[in-house]
Amino acid sequence: MTRPLRARVEVTLKPGIRDPQGQAIENAMAGLGFTGFAGVRVGKYVTFQVEGPPAEAERRVAEICERLLANPVIENYRFQLEEDASA
Repeated sequence: MTRPLRARVEVTLKPGIRDPQGQAIENAMAGLGFTGFAGVRVGKYVTFQVEGPPAEAERRVAEICERLLANPVIENYRFQLEEDASA
């Protein structure tokens, strides 16, 4: 039996896609007196366990990213799999 793997997924907007949440944070930073910051972008970070051999787990995580976690039209995603120390 294989140990579960930990999937760490990062989803971000594609370049050129407007990011109103990032813009609001950037404006708030300026309003609080923080200077020298620009291009704030906001994304999602998702972690979960996945069972199965590494190649199969990788295929399944990519599928869940494409079908659920990211909108491939406007978002990019990347993920990594690692042994889950908590399992």
